[in-house]
Amino acid sequence: MTDGAGFLAPAEPDDAAEALFAEDLDERGFVMNVSRLWAYDARALEQIFGVARRVARDAGLSIRHRMLVVLATSAARDSAYCSLAWVTKLPDELPPATAAAVVRGDDRPRGLDEAEVALVRWARSVASRPAATTAADVDALRTAGWTDGQVFAITVFAALRLAFASVNDALGALPDPELEPLAPRALKQALDHPFLRRSRS
Repeated sequence: MTDGAGFLAPAEPDDAAEALFAEDLDERGFVMNVSRLWAYDARALEQIFGVARRVARDAGLSIRHRMLVVLATSAARDSAYCSLAWVTKLPDELPPATAAAVVRGDDRPRGLDEAEVALVRWARSVASRPAATTAADVDALRTAGWTDGQVFAITVFAALRLAFASVNDALGALPDPELEPLAPRALKQALDHPFLRRSRS
């Protein structure tokens, strides 16, 4: 296939996939391309997200913190889908200029406190150079106020989000056209993705 749902033929949805589709319709008003792709194993997606949510919740990571991790890891991998999905679903969690600054890779994104700046820098490292991180990088997180348990949770959350996004990107899931008009202009300008370049042309 070459449609936005990916390179694979449409999966025959089971009960778990139908539940995923129904959740999309309830929250978004349409079935997302990633949901159509993950219909091949919606239970696996549920388990990935379940672990990610539990780890983040138990470590006291707010929705804002999780969004920062998603934006930073997605941008580090040149992947637009998750950034668009989170910002359009939770528009009040981050000012558009702040979300755009994280996506652009600004060293100190405007609107973030010291703990959040450290979080974004670490998430970028986890996504782009995990084998090159050092004890000094972790010390920077501690200095900013994160505990070792929280650093572990942030890293696990980031890694699970990367696993999810890697499947989506490898199998050709494109951002849903419905997301483009909902995304703030600053974010769309910061993202460099063929889908959005087409929408601006």
